[in-house]
Amino acid sequence: MLPKRLKWQYNPAIISRQAIQWIAFIAFIALFVWTKRDGLPFDVVNIWFRLNPLVTFAEAIAGRVLLTGSALALITVALTLVFGRAWCGWLCPLGTTLDLFEPKRGLKIKVPESWRNIKHILLIAIVFAAIFGNLTLLIFDPITILFRAFTVGLYPALDEGIRQLETVTYQNFPDAGEWVMIVDSFLRPNWLPIRSLIYRDGWVYVTMLIVIIALNWIAPRFWCRYLCPLGSMLGLMSKVALVKRRVTQECPGCLACTRACPTGIIKPENTYDSDPSECTMCMNCTAICPQLGNEFVFAPAPAKWNTYDPQRRQTLAIFGAATLGVFLLKKNPFAQLIHKYFIQPPGGRENNLLSKCIRCGECVRVCPTNAIQPSVTEAGAEGLWTPILVTRLGQCDYGCNSCGQVCPVQAIPPLSLEEKRKTVIGIAVIDKDRCLAWGKNTPCIVCEEMCPLSPKAITLDEVYVRKDRGETLLIQRPVVHNDKCIGCGICELKCPVEGVSAIRVQAIETVEM
Repeated sequence: MLPKRLKWQYNPAIISRQAIQWIAFIAFIALFVWTKRDGLPFDVVNIWFRLNPLVTFAEAIAGRVLLTGSALALITVALTLVFGRAWCGWLCPLGTTLDLFEPKRGLKIKVPESWRNIKHILLIAIVFAAIFGNLTLLIFDPITILFRAFTVGLYPALDEGIRQLETVTYQNFPDAGEWVMIVDSFLRPNWLPIRSLIYRDGWVYVTMLIVIIALNWIAPRFWCRYLCPLGSMLGLMSKVALVKRRVTQECPGCLACTRACPTGIIKPENTYDSDPSECTMCMNCTAICPQLGNEFVFAPAPAKWNTYDPQRRQTLAIFGAATLGVFLLKKNPFAQLIHKYFIQPPGGRENNLLSKCIRCGECVRVCPTNAIQPSVTEAGAEGLWTPILVTRLGQCDYGCNSCGQVCPVQAIPPLSLEEKRKTVIGIAVIDKDRCLAWGKNTPCIVCEEMCPLSPKAITLDEVYVRKDRGETLLIQRPVVHNDKCIGCGICELKCPVEGVSAIRVQAIETVEM
């Protein structure tokens, strides 16, 4: 008779793993919350990405430089070479999320073993594309998927939900107003932002996460089994790991371990053996076995190569596809056209950000004004989800350089505040037809007043205009001095014209100087 599920959950190995999983997951959430200008040191909050060998090594290949901070990824590599793919079963926050939402009864759809090859295809494509300076496929890295979803979707939704709850409570229960203020003062700014968070297309990133979670209904840890490129990388290293699972002579052949394995890699037809590259070292098999038929032992001999592992012809084909894909992205005529409002964070344009950005979203999260947003169309397919400035949503704060400081791979250079204030990210251009002073002869000098530079990049020309009834009116009209403007965008943000601003920051290359 098989032991009940509740019984084996109290096994010391399972308790240890689950404890470490939750500690790692809570640490991920805590570092996410404290990723802000006045939060923890930036080298601390971005540690998850610097521990990630996929993003750090891919960026090193694409950027042609190995950063000092990237050495942390060697810790993950070393642990993998000793303990196998334990990162996936013990530390990965996305893996913990999948465990948290694992359904008790799935759809029982049998997925071909050959599908395990998909993650290897994706990994090889990422590496080959990185050789040609393209990191677009890093949108499929598991840590970036989870961090982006939290940044632009889940966290803003939580914040807005609490704001609405506070409002409803205050309106319907006036006597509770003092308690609402006490709770709000505790939450803000310690755990939630002071101002509402506004991001474009947040549903896209949350939907991606929801789909990954929903795939659990087809097979537990479907993402880890078949799709995760980081899992592929760690799995291939696990082939030569020092510690591996082994089936002992006491194995009763009861199928308990087969049912308990979250990656479905323990096969009765294979004498209950398992592939180390697919094993997440969760130890469910040792905990549930009634006869101690599973053990993890020192086994330095390399594991065999399976049919779903990368093959030579397949690798050559992916190399050809990656080469062609990158060529088409870079050389097609549309890629040569610079989007008028493609504004990168300070220093990004000069630093070749598109070839270095890992799409992690750290800069989006840390920006205090919501000015930095993941790009959708502005940077083209090559720059999908790289950071851009949308200055109608928020200005590039003149007193902030956090985006460059928090970037784990220095795709946004870590400029000092003095350097950042001198870095030109765009040029403000006035639409005279929409401008109140130019097109409507209505007094308005907001853009000039808000310009933070000294001397100001926006000055006022005084002209006399004749009104409909014949009277003469002195109007001050704003004029942008291109040689002084740095494109911070506060003029666009504060412009009182409804809808599209009458003054907009444009890419330097698209402005007639």
